[in-house]
Amino acid sequence: MAEAKRLTAQDVHELVTNYMNDEHVKKVDKAYQLAAHLHEEQRRKSGEPYIIHPIQVAGILAELHMDPDTVVAGYLHDVVEDTTATLADVESAFGHDVAVIVDGVSKLSKIKYKSSREQLAENHRKLLLAMSHDIRVIIVKLADRLHNMRTLSALLEEKQKRIASETLEIYAPLADRLGIMTIKWELEDMALRYLNFEAYHEIAKSMNLRRQERLAIVDQAVDEIEHAITDLKLKHTDVYGRPKHIYSIYRKMVDKNKRFEEIYDLLAIRVLVDTIPETYAVLGAIHARWTPMPGRFKDYIALPKANGYQSLHTSVIGPGGRPLEVQIRTYQMHEIAEFGIAAHWAYKEGNFAGADVQNADQQKLNMIQGILELQDDAQDADDFMESVKGDLFTDRIFVFTPKGDVIEMPKTAGPLDMAYTIHTNVGNHTVGAKVNDRMVPLDFPIKTGDIVEILTSPNAQPNRDWLSMVSTRRARNKIKQYFRKQDREDNVEAGKMMLATALEEEGYNVEELMQPENEERAAEKLHYLAVDDMYASLGFGDIKPQGVANRFTEEKRAEIEAARQEAEQKAILEQHQTIEKAVKNNKTHTHREDRIVIQGVDNMLVRLGHCCTPVPGDEVVGYVTKGRGVSVHRLGCPNLKAATVQGNRLVDVTWDDPQGNNKTEYDADLQISATNRNKLLNDVIRMINNTTRSLNFVNGRTDHNNDVRISVSVGVKSLTQLESIMVNIRNIKDVYEVKRAFK
Repeated sequence: MAEAKRLTAQDVHELVTNYMNDEHVKKVDKAYQLAAHLHEEQRRKSGEPYIIHPIQVAGILAELHMDPDTVVAGYLHDVVEDTTATLADVESAFGHDVAVIVDGVSKLSKIKYKSSREQLAENHRKLLLAMSHDIRVIIVKLADRLHNMRTLSALLEEKQKRIASETLEIYAPLADRLGIMTIKWELEDMALRYLNFEAYHEIAKSMNLRRQERLAIVDQAVDEIEHAITDLKLKHTDVYGRPKHIYSIYRKMVDKNKRFEEIYDLLAIRVLVDTIPETYAVLGAIHARWTPMPGRFKDYIALPKANGYQSLHTSVIGPGGRPLEVQIRTYQMHEIAEFGIAAHWAYKEGNFAGADVQNADQQKLNMIQGILELQDDAQDADDFMESVKGDLFTDRIFVFTPKGDVIEMPKTAGPLDMAYTIHTNVGNHTVGAKVNDRMVPLDFPIKTGDIVEILTSPNAQPNRDWLSMVSTRRARNKIKQYFRKQDREDNVEAGKMMLATALEEEGYNVEELMQPENEERAAEKLHYLAVDDMYASLGFGDIKPQGVANRFTEEKRAEIEAARQEAEQKAILEQHQTIEKAVKNNKTHTHREDRIVIQGVDNMLVRLGHCCTPVPGDEVVGYVTKGRGVSVHRLGCPNLKAATVQGNRLVDVTWDDPQGNNKTEYDADLQISATNRNKLLNDVIRMINNTTRSLNFVNGRTDHNNDVRISVSVGVKSLTQLESIMVNIRNIKDVYEVKRAFK
C-alpha cells in the first residue's frame, strides 16, 4: 500500500484556498493557530509533535472539499479532550456548529468504567448518536481514524490489533454505509495489514508479481470498450481500469475458500458518462461485444444502495476468456460513489450545504433513523453496539411491499422482521405472510427482489415463540417490550430480589447498598430514566444481575482496590530500600544459578522470565517482585510495561558470561512463519539439530491461507548461537519470518 503524503499546515491552507472564499480560509487558518498553541507541548506515541495529527485530519477533510466548519473541527477535534480548552471556548471562537462536531468526536475520557470494553462501547454510542444529529461528526471521526491507522505502527502490537479490529467492525462499515468509499477501502486494507500481516503481505506480493500481465489485459479491454461505444457518439466519456483492493481480494479468498491464483477478477473497468440513458446504452454495447456472465448483472441505478450508491455492474467473459467486471455510471454518480454523503457537504461556489442538504440526506439514510431506534431499544452500551453491528453493518437485502415500496433489511431477516421494520403495530398484529403471492412461515428466508405481503389482524398479539423466529435486534426488542409491559410489576420485584442475591453472594451489605441515592446513580449509569425501569429489565432478563451489582459496588470496590495498592506499594518500597542499602555498600554479587550479576545485592532469589526467555548476550533488566526475588527480562518484554510505570521495581542486572563460555544452556522460544509445503517441518527440525542438540519443543499449525506458524524451544549457550540458528532457519525455502517469541 502506498504511503499517504504527510501534509503541512501550508498544504491544508492551499487546499482550502482552492475552493473556499477568503473569509472561510481565515477561519480555517485561525483554527490551526489555536490548535498549534494548545498542543504545543504535546507529543504522540511516536515521539513526533502532536499538532501533526490535527493537521493530517484537517487535510483529509480538505481533500474531501468539506465545508469550513468541518475542516475547523478537524483541527480542533482533540482540544477539549487533551488540552485546557473547553467546549464553551470552542463555541465562542468558532460557533455552535463547530462545538457540536468537536463534542461529538470527543471521547468520554472523564467517566470511569469497570472495563475498557464498556468505555469503548459508551464512546461509540455517543459518537453514533451525535452523528444522528449532525452527520459531519462521523466524517471528522473517520478522518481521525484514517490518520490513526496510517500511524498505527508506533503502538504496541496488542493495541494495534485492538484498534485494527475496531476499525473493521465499526469504522469501515460506517464509511461504507455513508458511501465514503475512498476512506473505507484504505481503512480495510490497513486493518488487514495489522490483523493478518502474512495474508496482506502475500496478496500484495502476488498482485505485484502479476501486475504487468493484468495491466496488459486491462489496456486491451479498455481499447475494445472504447471501440465498442464509438457508434454511440457520446460527447464525454472516461474508460479506465482500477485494481481491486487487498481486503476485498482477501474476503473473496476466505469466503470462497480459494487461493490467490484462482481469483481472476482482480481488476475492474469503469466507464463514466454524462446521463443515465447513456449508461444503459454503454451496457448494451458491452454485452454485444462480450458474453455476459449469468447472475452477475446488478442495476444499482434503478435500485440504489442505502448509502446512495448508483451504478450498473456487469461481469463478462473478457479478453483471453477471463472474467471481467465492468462498472458504468454517470460523473455525478461517481462523485457520490467515491465520497458518499461527504459529497453533499462539499463546499461549492463560496457556499456550503446547510440544514436543507443535511436533512435531505438524513431522510435518505435509513441508517440514521435506525440508530435512533436501536438506542431507544438498547439496555446498555454493549447491547446498543451489538445491535448496530448486527442490524446496520451486515449485508443487506432489498424486498418490495405489494405497493412497490422498497424495504431494506439485514440479509438474515424474515417476514416477521420486515413487519417490525415497517412499524411496531404491524409486527404486533401479524398473523401471516406471503412471499411472491405464496403463503410462507414467519421465519421464511426472504431474498432481494421478493415481494412480501404482511397479513395482520387487529385482534392478533405477539407470541413468545417469535423471539426465536426473528433475526434483527429491533424485532426482538419490540417483542420483548410487549411482554415486559404485560408483566412489569412482577419483573420489578423479581429484579430487586435478583440484585439482592447477587450482592449477598459477593459478601456486601444489601441494606447499605440498596439505598435510593445508589439506585438512582446506578439507573442513570445504565441509561434508564427511572429506577423501576432498571429493576423491570433485570427481572425480565434483559440485563444480568452481575452488571447491575457492579454499578452498586463501584465505590466500595474502588476503596478496596486503593487499600490493596497502598499495601503492595509499601511492601515493594520496603524491599527496594533493602536493595538501596546494599548498593550503598558498593558490593557486586553473582547468582550462579542463572549467571546473573545484580549490582549491590546478595542472597536474593533470581529467576529468568519464562515470558521472554532471555539468554546470555541479551540486554536484560531486573524486576523486583513481591516475595519472589528478582525476575530477569529481555528489554522490550511486554510484561515490563507495569514495571516501567512503577520505576522503583527495576534494578540493573548483567550477565557474568555474555558469550556463554561456561557451557550452561538456556531455553529460548522462537516463532517461525512460512508458506506451508510438504516436509517443511522436517527441514526446520533438521536445521535446528545441525546447530544445537537441545530441541525441547516444537509445534506447528496452519491457517486458512495455507500459512504455517511453527513454535520451537531450543537450548543455547548465548545470543550469538541463537542468532546463528535464526539465520539458518530463515534460509529454509518458504520461510519468510523468524522471531523471538513472547508468552
